[in-house]
Amino acid sequence: MIDFVRKNAYGIKDLVEIVAILRMPGGCPWDREQTHATLRRGLLEEAYEVIEAIEEDNPAHLQEELGDVLLQVVFHAQIEQERGAFDLDAVCDTICKKLIFRHPHVFGDTSVDDTAEVLANWDELKKQEKGQQTVSESMEAVARSLPALWRAEKVQGKAAKVGFDWHETQGALDKLGEELDELKVAMAGGDSAEIQEELGDLLFTAVNLSRKLGVDPEQALACATDKFQDRFAYAEAQADMPLKELDAAGWDKLWEQAKRESY
Repeated sequence: MIDFVRKNAYGIKDLVEIVAILRMPGGCPWDREQTHATLRRGLLEEAYEVIEAIEEDNPAHLQEELGDVLLQVVFHAQIEQERGAFDLDAVCDTICKKLIFRHPHVFGDTSVDDTAEVLANWDELKKQEKGQQTVSESMEAVARSLPALWRAEKVQGKAAKVGFDWHETQGALDKLGEELDELKVAMAGGDSAEIQEELGDLLFTAVNLSRKLGVDPEQALACATDKFQDRFAYAEAQADMPLKELDAAGWDKLWEQAKRESY
């Protein structure tokens, strides 16, 4: 163990061994108690932290966060190895076979002219691989655990590939106005279930519009939230009284000032 601890550099095999040691009798009590379910949130958080490192364009941070995600993968594989189901090598075997199968233009005799053809082939091969016979089945395969905006975009995209889509962006924009009117009617009626349904339709249509415009809805909302947060921080810093004491006119004045200052 001492020689192991004193190594100057480690590789993937070392990580696998370390996780196995942590899970062994006499290892770490916390690590031994973990399950797929208890690690679920950690995996999500680490994935988002990788995205943050990418957006920062910070290689050192990205290296660290990719390591945290890799740890999650190894940990989940270790749990299944202990159960006798599969190990990390089996995970690697599965993904390697998938990559080879879905890249016949690299590992086979298929010819493609551009990325569009690559993506079209990918979709068809994916359907074959998963035994999907209908578009509905491919929609069902979209993970429900995805952020709702992304899931909506992916489901809509699958419908669009078979022609169920607005031919022009204006159609989606008009539909957005229609859904807003229906939400107003629901609000006037006061039925909370109907309000939720109509609000959902409005958001779903907004995603459809973003897709037609070539805008990532998740990214658009993230940017809007950042903008709101920056403007709010500016308004709070400029306020000459506690925020709770501001009236509507006071808020409007501060907010317009924040907008003028490009926050």
